[in-house]
Amino acid sequence: MRINDYGDMNLQELDVMKEIGSIGTSHAATSLSQLLQKEVRISIPQVKILGYDDAVHAIGNEEQIVGATLVKMSGELNGLMLFLFNLEFANTIFEKLLGIDYPGFEAMDEMAHSAMTEIGNIIICSYVNAFTELVDMDIQLSVPSSAVNMLGGILTVPIAEYGYETDKLMYFNADFVIGGQKLNDWLLMLPDIESLNRILTKLGV
Repeated sequence: MRINDYGDMNLQELDVMKEIGSIGTSHAATSLSQLLQKEVRISIPQVKILGYDDAVHAIGNEEQIVGATLVKMSGELNGLMLFLFNLEFANTIFEKLLGIDYPGFEAMDEMAHSAMTEIGNIIICSYVNAFTELVDMDIQLSVPSSAVNMLGGILTVPIAEYGYETDKLMYFNADFVIGGQKLNDWLLMLPDIESLNRILTKLGV
């Protein structure tokens, strides 16, 4: 059955996307482990289709300051990937790579912004590479861009990009566990509707 909106997805289709999320985040954890030279595990992944307000509340609140890395997808799959950092997760990375942490995102210097962009890109690329192998699709990724802003402002980006097609967001959550510490992170994978139907067809659902 053709999907006309993210909200049309049934439980079987959501389970398929959850399986993709599990494989993708496992690959991302492996890449992060190699970079940090520490064991990185993931919690049981979840996938949800949420409206803007529900996505904000699932992550935090509109005025919460977060870091974000965004990559656009093209080729056989068009859309975007948005990885969100909270300060605790970002500082865990900064302490290992840079030897410092920051009292807030607003205190980050150019070196920290560069590290955040690179980490976000590694996680997204690991995820998409695993996804590409699973669904056998040719996907090109743009140069990553990063920003620090209020959560409400960050989440308006995908809504502005695809609001003409759907008012929903596809939200993945599989927390990283580093050194026994569970760290929150969030990944939004937003294929356009045509691409979503192509994915589901290739996976036989």
